[in-house]
Amino acid sequence: MRRFTRATRRRRLAWLIGAGSVAVVLLAAVLVSFSPAMALRTVRIEGAQRVDAKAVRQAIDPQLGTPLPFVDYHAVRHELSQFPLIRSYSTEAVPPGTLVVRIVERTPLAVLQTKKGYELVDQAHVVMQTTAGRPGGYPLITFSAGASSKDRAKEFSSTAAVLAVLPAATLSQVDSATATGAQDVTLRLSSGATVVWGGPSDADLKSSVLTVLMRAAPGASVYDVSSPKSPVTR
Repeated sequence: MRRFTRATRRRRLAWLIGAGSVAVVLLAAVLVSFSPAMALRTVRIEGAQRVDAKAVRQAIDPQLGTPLPFVDYHAVRHELSQFPLIRSYSTEAVPPGTLVVRIVERTPLAVLQTKKGYELVDQAHVVMQTTAGRPGGYPLITFSAGASSKDRAKEFSSTAAVLAVLPAATLSQVDSATATGAQDVTLRLSSGATVVWGGPSDADLKSSVLTVLMRAAPGASVYDVSSPKSPVTR
């Protein structure tokens, strides 16, 4: 009986010591979390090229002084959503007081002509820049005459999908692109040649075939890859 009682006391003591240790660690963690030493003091922006890094940093400035574990990431998300050039981002808390924001910017794809000038857009039709003159280095997407807003949206989607699959070397030679519905995309090269693309199927194969045809017949006026297994040049 004495041995049983002593063993029970030892187990109880060990449990109390263990529980007390855990409580001390948790209390220390809480105290450190609220400590001024863990307050957010620096916001580091990475990956910003077109986006104004200074403006992004200023948008997050209201979080300065907040203990790092308690930064309001919902507020950060709301502020960064105001920058249309940001496609996505990630954050990393670096103790004792730094928040790293890594930005993935949208990629400009083409140009649209509007009453306000020229809009540089990405594949999702997000306007990245508006200028009075046409920006160089990007194809101009045009639409069917009299197309409704709904039809223009479909034509843009079809044309942008084609431009997005082209390798950079080929894309740089495209002067303009248009679509008559989803199944009839046509590209006009800066050389004056026409590329008959057709519908969205076999996009990767069409892109590869077009690259080969342009190298094999640089003087052709038409490259027809609408049936990529039976391409035509003339």
